[in-house]
Amino acid sequence: MNPILEVRGVSKRFGGLVAVSDVSFTIAEGEILGLIGPNGAGKTTLFNVVNGVYKADQGSITFAGKDITRCSPDQVVHLGLARTHQIVKPLNDLTLLDNVTVGACFGREYLDMAAARKVASEVLQQVGLGDRANLPARSLTIAGKKRLEVARALAAKPKLLLLDEVLAGLNPTEVATMIELVRKIRDSGIAVLMIEHLMQAIMSLSDRIVVLNLGRKLAEGQPDEVVHNSDVVEAYLGFSDIVNKLTRAE
Repeated sequence: MNPILEVRGVSKRFGGLVAVSDVSFTIAEGEILGLIGPNGAGKTTLFNVVNGVYKADQGSITFAGKDITRCSPDQVVHLGLARTHQIVKPLNDLTLLDNVTVGACFGREYLDMAAARKVASEVLQQVGLGDRANLPARSLTIAGKKRLEVARALAAKPKLLLLDEVLAGLNPTEVATMIELVRKIRDSGIAVLMIEHLMQAIMSLSDRIVVLNLGRKLAEGQPDEVVHNSDVVEAYLGFSDIVNKLTRAE
């Protein structure tokens, strides 16, 4: 499959701190790529570089055949790259429908208000919030707010969706529901790049895994390759427990 995203030799510094160093990877159309690593590994910084919040100090980023290395976040989303945030911040006093309409208005297709509300309604149904469309966002649980965050990103009609810890803070039932939603998103033709700390979840979801440590790419491969990589086990605190569990499951 053709790559929808190509990250080549990307580095990002903050003063003397090198947060991301010479990282390269690609994502194919319709692929789920997991991005994992210890806290402070540079995962969210890399997300912010890809979607234009930060500008790379070195390297290049190509999305859908276009160089987006110097693009702003609004330019990136208009090209078809949307994201969620680890700390969800819905517009609490607005309804769910209004929240998602905002995402549709400022998404890839420059929709007018009527068309944006239609898309928002459809997306709310897709994520399981259709029956709450007219409730204020503040009425949602953390799991509901996570789904609302995904809905707002989906309403932008992305070709690639960046998910930043959408499973964090969810109970096992809620995790299973979100995993199924991510699979449906991929099955609809949208590629997914996701950061996640729930190892068994990310290993079951991802087609491939990229591991960061101290800002550098430590490993890349299919989940079963990565989980048995000795460098990954050594670098990732607590990762050996996951390895043992997955090994026993084999």
